[in-house]
Amino acid sequence: MTASSPSTLTLSRASGAFLRICALPWLLALTALLAPALPAAAAGNSPPLMLANVYHPGIVLQEYWVSEKLDGVRGYWDGEKLLTRGGERIAAPAWFTAGWPRQPLDGELWAGRGQFSRAVSTVRQQTPDDAAWRAMRFMVFDLPTQAGTFTERIPALHGVVSRIDQPWVQAVAQSRVASHAELQRLLAKTVRLGGEGLMLHRGASLYQGLRNDDLLKVKTHEDAEARVLAQLPGQGKHAAALGALLVETVGPDGLQGKRFKLGTGFSDEQRRHPPPVGSIVTYRFRGLNASGIPRFASFLRVREDMAPARP
Repeated sequence: MTASSPSTLTLSRASGAFLRICALPWLLALTALLAPALPAAAAGNSPPLMLANVYHPGIVLQEYWVSEKLDGVRGYWDGEKLLTRGGERIAAPAWFTAGWPRQPLDGELWAGRGQFSRAVSTVRQQTPDDAAWRAMRFMVFDLPTQAGTFTERIPALHGVVSRIDQPWVQAVAQSRVASHAELQRLLAKTVRLGGEGLMLHRGASLYQGLRNDDLLKVKTHEDAEARVLAQLPGQGKHAAALGALLVETVGPDGLQGKRFKLGTGFSDEQRRHPPPVGSIVTYRFRGLNASGIPRFASFLRVREDMAPARP
């Protein structure tokens, strides 16, 4: 073997470095595609919340209570502090939680219909903005540690909220419907008034920190969450911006989900400043294909209440 000269080695190393730099974006995307799923949050960081499935045929509606699906930030009061669904501490003003019980409360931090972005902005601030928090309400829909069925927990919840006696802490109203047609009429009315949808809660259910048919969401479209694995470069008019996100559906119990590209639904600003790798996004879709990949998936928004805290 003939030894290479110093100048040849230098040129070879420089060429190799240049190729590595040019190929880096595509290597990152390929690595994300082939790599195993990102690990779930460490056990114990997230509160054990009851999570909803999607409403489907065959549900016996007479067994369920119905409430409005509030478009805000899930809030969990653990008896000492407010936490997000992901387990991050919420920096609420001291007056907002003054006098709250040691008993855990599960609810939604809500700024009103159509005010999701406002609610997220308020909740994510590390230094609470009193004026912004004055517009917030904590809508309580369950008592996680209260014994009994959901039907039995409802009067207990109203009792707790009554004792707190603060106008910004309210119990979510629950009602009944007798048929699918009545449910759809209520859904249409709620959406027409600016609501997001409805929730169904089985009256006989105990509070369990898992996802099952004891809790169901009813909406006019399907949506779900996915984790961003990579930002893929655009082409044509998007050549200098985001082309698509490589995402992975959030599988049950932290298991690896389905990976696909999410390329529509972004504003020009979102393409210039796309959701970061590791963040959770919500997408809309129209059913699943045979392999389980969402059909006609479109970006909806970043789930900042489920993403890592900003510095």
